[in-house]
Amino acid sequence: MLSPKSKRNISRIIPFGVIWLGLGWFILFVEGAATQHQNLNPSSAITLTTEVFIFASIAVTVVGLIVGAVEVLWMGHLFSKKSFTQKLLYKVGFYTFFLLLVILITYPLAAGVELDVSPFDTQVREKFSNFLMSIEFVSTSVSISLSLFLSLFYSEISDNVGHGVLMNFFTGKYHKPTEEKRIFLFSDMKSSTTIAEQLGHIKYFELLREYYSDFSDPIIRHAGEVYQYVGDEIVISWKYEDGIKANNCIECFFAMKADLQKRGDWYSAIFGVVPTFKAGLHVGKVTTGEIGALKKEIIFTGDVLNTTARIQGLCNKYNVDILVSEDLITALQLGNELQIESLGTTALKGKEGRMELLTIQKRVSVLGKG
Repeated sequence: MLSPKSKRNISRIIPFGVIWLGLGWFILFVEGAATQHQNLNPSSAITLTTEVFIFASIAVTVVGLIVGAVEVLWMGHLFSKKSFTQKLLYKVGFYTFFLLLVILITYPLAAGVELDVSPFDTQVREKFSNFLMSIEFVSTSVSISLSLFLSLFYSEISDNVGHGVLMNFFTGKYHKPTEEKRIFLFSDMKSSTTIAEQLGHIKYFELLREYYSDFSDPIIRHAGEVYQYVGDEIVISWKYEDGIKANNCIECFFAMKADLQKRGDWYSAIFGVVPTFKAGLHVGKVTTGEIGALKKEIIFTGDVLNTTARIQGLCNKYNVDILVSEDLITALQLGNELQIESLGTTALKGKEGRMELLTIQKRVSVLGKG
């Protein structure tokens, strides 16, 4: 079974291969239409046979997947704090060298397929030499550069709006409102007003950026989706099945807390404070759909969001870091490593009736082993 993080990485890498393959086919179609499917310069250009077409399709897809893997697993993190334009420029420089290497490898292989000889054959070397001095080399470089630009542009858009949201827009999943069951976690930084006054606006913003960055890996590992950043508050959502599986929604909270604590000394040295947070969790049905005229968004509406916010707001009253509704607790299969304590029933502002709230802690023995 693949982990949520592996599934997410694979789902982000695959579109790169699709982009390269689709654009490669489009360029071949345009060139074929322009030349009436004739090789006008056989001394340097490769004739498009069935075997060459199959090889080219496989090659561009593999190259696209390699670019995607490099982008998702390494390059994206390396330049994560650069501006959009800076990232594009740095990446284009790196990939230009990489793709020249690709041409040096794939052209002799394709020529070998066309001529039915070894890629190291004299005929291939001669044809490759002619290719490097021909207009076909320029055309190929432009085509590859276009594929590179579009895939990097997709990557940046995906990072900015969220891969899941982008895919939902493409597929039109929420073009019509849909009712679904979801779990929500509302997290709020403790003493944020005091910290902001202490640090000033710019320094506080830098702290928030690091604070949210530290949450990213736990959220990914536990199949969560960031719904909103609102000031110092983050709203995380799960499809019901994903949140219940392996207690992802609860384990995500403890993983976020643990990752933040690991960097406690760093926060103290850089900002003079170590941020902490409190969270409320609840489950219920929401209506999900696209909304907006000037700016499209996929939003959730439903009582569960207001209720979760109210639950999170009671953490200070009960002096706990996490509050969970009875509805969610009963849906989970919590093991002995978690200690559950009921805090009784309470009336939530704006709601009729009372709701039982519970808090959860990792048992001391388990924390000691970790």
